Amino acid sequence: MPAFKYEALSADGRSQQGVIQADTARAARGLLRERGLAPIAVAELVGADGERGRLTSTGRVVFTRQLATLVKAGLPLEEALAALAEGAEGRTQAITLSLRARVMEGATLAAALAEFPGAFDALFRATVAAGEQSGRLDVVLARLADHLESRDAQRRQFIAALTYPTLLTVVAVLVVAGLVAYVVPQVAEVFTRSGQHLPLPTRALLALTDMLTTIGPWLPLLLVPVALLGVVARGNPGHRRRWHRGLLAMPVLGVLIVKADAARFARTLALLGGSAVPLLDALRLARSTVANQVLAEQIDQATARVREGMPLSRALARTERFPAVALRLIASGERAGRLDAMLDEAADQLERELRTVIEVVGSTLGPAVILVVGGLVLFIVLAILLPIFQMNQLIR
Repeated sequence: MPAFKYEALSADGRSQQGVIQADTARAARGLLRERGLAPIAVAELVGADGERGRLTSTGRVVFTRQLATLVKAGLPLEEALAALAEGAEGRTQAITLSLRARVMEGATLAAALAEFPGAFDALFRATVAAGEQSGRLDVVLARLADHLESRDAQRRQFIAALTYPTLLTVVAVLVVAGLVAYVVPQVAEVFTRSGQHLPLPTRALLALTDMLTTIGPWLPLLLVPVALLGVVARGNPGHRRRWHRGLLAMPVLGVLIVKADAARFARTLALLGGSAVPLLDALRLARSTVANQVLAEQIDQATARVREGMPLSRALARTERFPAVALRLIASGERAGRLDAMLDEAADQLERELRTVIEVVGSTLGPAVILVVGGLVLFIVLAILLPIFQMNQLIR
């Protein structure tokens, strides 16, 4: 049964919006009139239509966890979706009702999810399809919810670790820019009138101030072509690959990228393997979670080796970038026939290491920014005070 979004007027003239299920738009209007509402607009919800086809990461986690709980409790899928829709609102309610309508028409949940590519990616849909085929949809949904929660928590931790250093940097730049743009020119005017020979720090500061005053108004115009070049380079596979290779070569950032991508890859592979997805298909889907293009290409090469019969641990070892601890755990899982469990363990280990690196970086960046800003302010103060000291000596 299709779902329709409506806007209607109540008996007291207030506007109401919501979602209603009916066979046709005409039937939906009739149901609204039975509720004492005067329909203004009724439109069928379409899967990939604009914003209604998207969910926030938190919304997707809540939807998956609640659906897993209801299915595990023994509710038929359409009843579980109906219960979810009753407690949801906005986009989530619209998507849930549309999914229920497609399921009631005879479609599988995976096929219904495919109508919302903005909300449920290929990995999500493939995992659900495997759960439906194996008859373990409740277990698969619970594992999928765990995976989404872990990924969402990792993203929040990374943002939280960088928030303080970023705010500190922005404030510091604004303070230094204010000193250079407004305070220094006024003081410099006094020094210029005196005609005395200025110390090197003062001359350097005045030159910097003149340069910023000259090119400052033009900086926004200069940033436009730079941004355009960045967009063009990002769309070019060759340029993007060189950029990603350069990121991997950076001392700390490269380690963060490798650990984050390897952890996502291992966790996704464990999820798909535990959901009875064939290994080659799981490798192809897990590859889509790897953000760095160089690492993604190496995963493709490893997939080709696995297709030829090479064990997964050896194929990943050939990439020369996959963390050694994860390789040892994967090899152990292959020997013991517990690959999924060892992939989960490898992801846990990589995520612990990643959290440690993020905490160290976050705790180091703040003091580093303070030291740099303190050095700049000290330089500005010295550049201003040195000529004053010279003038005092001349007066004496």
